[in-house]
Amino acid sequence: MNRAIPKRFLILHAFYNRGAAVQHWFAQRIRPAGAACLMAVCFAAFMSIGQPKDSIFQIFCFSLGLLTLAFCWVIFRSAKLKATHRLPSHATVGEPVNYSVVVENTGKRKLRSILLAQIPPDPRPTSTEFSFLKEPGEDARNIFDRTMVYYRWQWLMSRKKGFTATESSRIGELGRGEKLRLPMSLVPHRRGVIAMNQLRALLPDPLGFFQKCKEVESDPDRLVVLPRRYRLPRISMPGEAAFHIGGEQTGNATGSAGEFVGLRDYRPGDPLRQIHWKSWAHTGKPVVKELEDTFYPRYALVLDTFTGSPDENIFEEIVSVAASFVVGLDRNDTLLDLMFIADKAHTLTSGRGMGKAEMLLEVLAGVYLDREERFDTLSRSVSSHRGHMTSCLVILNGWDAKRAEFVSSLLKSGITCVPFAVGHGKRPPDFAGHWLESGEIERDLLRLPPSFSAARL
Repeated sequence: MNRAIPKRFLILHAFYNRGAAVQHWFAQRIRPAGAACLMAVCFAAFMSIGQPKDSIFQIFCFSLGLLTLAFCWVIFRSAKLKATHRLPSHATVGEPVNYSVVVENTGKRKLRSILLAQIPPDPRPTSTEFSFLKEPGEDARNIFDRTMVYYRWQWLMSRKKGFTATESSRIGELGRGEKLRLPMSLVPHRRGVIAMNQLRALLPDPLGFFQKCKEVESDPDRLVVLPRRYRLPRISMPGEAAFHIGGEQTGNATGSAGEFVGLRDYRPGDPLRQIHWKSWAHTGKPVVKELEDTFYPRYALVLDTFTGSPDENIFEEIVSVAASFVVGLDRNDTLLDLMFIADKAHTLTSGRGMGKAEMLLEVLAGVYLDREERFDTLSRSVSSHRGHMTSCLVILNGWDAKRAEFVSSLLKSGITCVPFAVGHGKRPPDFAGHWLESGEIERDLLRLPPSFSAARL
């Protein structure tokens, strides 16, 4: 059942929402020099009240004249542009992304002194988010701040801000029908898919006071932002590669890479590179070499996507921890299964002969909290793979009775389990796994031992 939004929050949301829109509009059209000149005009006008002085009046007239000239100039500026983005395949939270834009002048006039700017998606929260999502530490603020909840609005705006972008270098001239490739950059703040569909042309006046903001025609593009990754020491999970004749887990092997065992008759499906040509010529029938099949360890990375800690930043940290292990365990001699719940149980595999680690990182970029805690479904999904699982690494959103029961169920089913939990403060006394303190994740990860010890009942 949806909760009713209090009238006070509806009024404040409408006020802040409109104010943010007005502020954004002016920020796109008034440059810093113009803002300084406007302040000079206002200051000179205030100082002239009651005690007119020639010097103050001259400053007022001079500043007002410059503003009027710049305003009239920028009114008549216009441009018609078409652009195509040249984006990288991936980006990472907090790391600068360099890309380029091919811009074409499709108008009838030559253009001079133009800049391009990539506008991030609208970060304003909805009325429901504004009403029911609390800023961390809000209860400790004074009564005025708790009533006006302006800091909550700022927190939600920063939380939803997709990226910070810089303006392109200034285009001196761009003739009719001419194309130009411009380097640009941005820094993403959130993982996920960012829509790159708000490219604007900035047309400043010669004085740099004002600028006209014109939309640039472009095809809809998107940028996949991967989770932040932490540094990891060289780690060794329980289980290692082994050799089997005939291979029980040959599905985990790419060909037969072991030592020579003997010769046998050819069977349909045998690779041609294993045919023993000399024996075929001697016997008159195809003969193949029999080699030991390599068994590669298959690890499971289980991600707790259920609501745990009330601090949603912890969920972002556990996703980053999972992404760090995806990269850290990406070796030629391993397979990795990523398991989590998002409406239903999902299992995705990367490693030797399977998909690449980038595929799992793309999946993690779109993972979000599942409000319904279904540890039984996740436990059944993990247990169903225990027959070909070497060991299991579990990333938990905090630690409580439900998570303790979940880990216990995995251990009872015979799975070698290595639990990690992210939370505030020190490790709970009843948690026997690896504790990662929120805000100090990289520090705790770098302190991990080279070989993991599995949890025990």
